[in-house]
Amino acid sequence: MIRPVDARAAIEQAKARGDRAFFERALDETRGVKALLQTLEQLGRLPADFDPAPLMRLATHPHDEVRMQAVKALARLENPALLPFYRERLAQEQATLVRRELASAVGRLRAPEAIPTLTDLLHDPDPKVVLQAVRGLLCFGEQATVQDALRDLATHPNELVRHAVQRALAPRHATTPTRPHTHSPDALKNLMVCGDVLQVLRHVLDESVHLTFTSPPYYNARDYTLYPSYEAYLDFLTQVFREVHRITKEGRFFVLNTSPVLIPRMSRQHASKRYAIPFDIHPRIIELGFEFIDDIIWVKPAPSARNRNGGFYQHRKPLGYKANSVVEYVMVYRKATDRLIDWNMRQYPEAVVEASRVLNEYEPTNLWQIAPAADPVHPAVFPLELASQVVRLYSYKGDLVFDPFAGRGTVGRAALLHERYYFLTEKEPAYFEYAQKVITEGSLLCPDYPPRFMRYEEFEQLALVEGIA
Repeated sequence: MIRPVDARAAIEQAKARGDRAFFERALDETRGVKALLQTLEQLGRLPADFDPAPLMRLATHPHDEVRMQAVKALARLENPALLPFYRERLAQEQATLVRRELASAVGRLRAPEAIPTLTDLLHDPDPKVVLQAVRGLLCFGEQATVQDALRDLATHPNELVRHAVQRALAPRHATTPTRPHTHSPDALKNLMVCGDVLQVLRHVLDESVHLTFTSPPYYNARDYTLYPSYEAYLDFLTQVFREVHRITKEGRFFVLNTSPVLIPRMSRQHASKRYAIPFDIHPRIIELGFEFIDDIIWVKPAPSARNRNGGFYQHRKPLGYKANSVVEYVMVYRKATDRLIDWNMRQYPEAVVEASRVLNEYEPTNLWQIAPAADPVHPAVFPLELASQVVRLYSYKGDLVFDPFAGRGTVGRAALLHERYYFLTEKEPAYFEYAQKVITEGSLLCPDYPPRFMRYEEFEQLALVEGIA
C-alpha cells in the first residue's frame, strides 16, 4: 500500500515533469474507490494546463465521494471552459454534497457568463448550495441584476442565507474605525460606581469596553433581588444587556454566568418552581445583536451541591428523582460583525499580543472544574479563578473589562491581576463598600489608574465634566 506521503511526492514529481500519462493511470475510473480517493485528496493545486479529462470522467463516477473530490479538484483549475460541464452536471446531480462542490466550482470561475447559473442556484432547495451561489455572486455585487437577485433572498427561510445576503448588501466598513479599537475612556479605567446600572450606562459612550463578564442576580432566590414576575426579571436583564451590546466594541465578547434557579414551594401541598434562566435569556441576547460562540460548563465539586436527592435516596421510586446540581453555565457571546476575529487581533501592537499570550495551563474543553467561592458578606459570589480564566482568554492586556452586577468586585480584582482595567457597577451600598476592600487588598494597584470608587451622583458629575470620551 502506498503511504499518503509517498503518493503526494509522486504526484508533485509528475506535476513538475508534466507527466499526463501518470495522471491518466492514477485517475483511471476502474481503480478502486479507496485508491482513487487517496489520489484525489493528494492532488493539491494543479497547473493551469492540466488535462481535466480524467477528472471529468470521475465527476460521473458511481461513488458520491469520488464525484465530490473530482469536482473539488476541477474547481482548483478555475477554467472557464468547464462551465458547460458544470451546468450539465448540476442538471443531473442528485447528491447534495456534490452539488455544493459544483456550485462552488462555478463561483470560483469569477466569470460573468457564470452569473445566470449562479442566479438559478439561488433557488436551490439546499441552503448550502444557495450560500455557495451567493458567495460566487459577490464579486459581481455592483451589478444591479445581481443585487436584485440577492434582495429576493431577504425572506429566505434559512437564517444563514438571510444573514449572508444582509452582509452582501450592507454598506462596507470604513478602512479604519473612528476610534482606535484598543482605546477605552480613561475616566472609566479602574472605576467602580455605586448606582443603578441602567442609570450609569446612560453616560457611557458606544463601544467603550472590550469585555463584559457578569453573573446577574438570582430571580427572587435571595432576599436582595425581588422582581414582580419572572418575565419582569428577564425584561430587566434584557434592558441591561442591550446597553452592554451598545457599549461593547465591534466583535468583542460578552460572557454570562447563570444557572437554573429553584424557587421554594409555598407549602408541602404545592410544587416548587424551577426556572431555566440560561435558556430563557439566550434568545433575547441573540436578538440584541450578539452571536453565540460557546457554552462552557462550570463544574463544582459534588459536596458543594444542595442536596435534592434525600427523598429519592430513601424511597427510590421512579418519577421522584431530582439531580443535585453541580454545574453552572458560562455562555460566551460575541458582538455580531462581518469582520473575522483575526481583525480584532490585528488591532493590537505586536508587543501587546506577545505579552497577552496564554502560555500557562488552560482548559482545552468546555468543562471547567473550579471550586466555588464562599463569602461572609455576599451570599452569591463566583470564584476568582473563574473570573481570571474569562479575563485572560477573552481580552488583551490594557483592555477595559466591565461587570454590571459587580457584587464584591471579583471581576475587578481579576482584571488587575491580569493587567487589564475594570469598570464596575453595583447597586447595593453594602457590597459596594465591601468591594473596595476586596479590590484594593494586596499589591495589585495600578499606579497609572489607581482604583476609584464613587456614588452615582459623583459619576454623573464626572460624566458631565469629562464626557467619558
